[in-house]
Amino acid sequence: MSAAQPLLALKVDVDTYRGTREGVPRLAALLSRRGAGATFLFSVGPDHTGRALRRVFRPGFLSKVSRTSVLEHYGLRTLLYGTLLPGPHIGRTCAAEMRAVRNDGFEVGLHAYDHVKWQDFVASRDEEWTEREMRRGVDAFIEVFGDAPRVHGAAGWQMNDAAFGAQVRLGFDYASDTRGREPFEPEVSDGAAACAQVPTTLPTLDELIGVDGATPRDAVSRLLELTAQPPATGHVYTLHAELEGGRLLPFFQMLLDGWTAQGYRFASLRQLLDTVRSAGALPSRRIAQAAIPGRSGLVSLEGAPGATRS
Repeated sequence: MSAAQPLLALKVDVDTYRGTREGVPRLAALLSRRGAGATFLFSVGPDHTGRALRRVFRPGFLSKVSRTSVLEHYGLRTLLYGTLLPGPHIGRTCAAEMRAVRNDGFEVGLHAYDHVKWQDFVASRDEEWTEREMRRGVDAFIEVFGDAPRVHGAAGWQMNDAAFGAQVRLGFDYASDTRGREPFEPEVSDGAAACAQVPTTLPTLDELIGVDGATPRDAVSRLLELTAQPPATGHVYTLHAELEGGRLLPFFQMLLDGWTAQGYRFASLRQLLDTVRSAGALPSRRIAQAAIPGRSGLVSLEGAPGATRS
């Protein structure tokens, strides 16, 4: 990777109907104007955001909700989908917005079929449940785009061992399901083949805002501090269509300005992975489940090193 212009991959997680309908076009327009590459990962089934309230007893959930003004960012209707209101099917109602992103030259991939269902249950479900949910997502994605997804980015960074194996069988080229430091080849417990991982390397805005009274501007400053010294393998920043494509859009613009001043070139996940691979073999890493600051529950995390694979 060129030391003169490090890469920063932008990974856009799209969780909801509102995020797809409103946030995605705003972000795509902004990134197109700047000539920035990015990967948009879509939820393609029903929006059941209201069911996320089941997480009320998860450690850190209420704190995160209060810090990040969930009602303000998501809107009342979204928070009732799947409970008092039926959840709209995102792939069927927002296909035009989703195809427009691909037609604008951005990489697109699968985030989830039912975002809330995957995030809340995959960690405790078996292989049959896991592969069925992933196949639903692949099939719905094909209905929208006409082609199968080649990159998968798990909702809430939630995975299980069966999911890593299912990605290979379903034809994914690589994935971004984890938090970590650099692209790696995962070692899963059953020894099965798994797709290369391009982990998110930076905290998200919603993990920083409100912590010790931090404002959105404070969160931007913290992120720019973390990226001041570019790593050899670049950075991956995950943003959300509902947040950075909504009320946090001005702060995302500040981030883009700051990263441009630091010399970064904005890329898709695939562009970053290809660049890192061109420099040599990816390291092998185990995957752990661990808590990270500012996020409730456990996430899939790049863990201890293994042997380097070619």
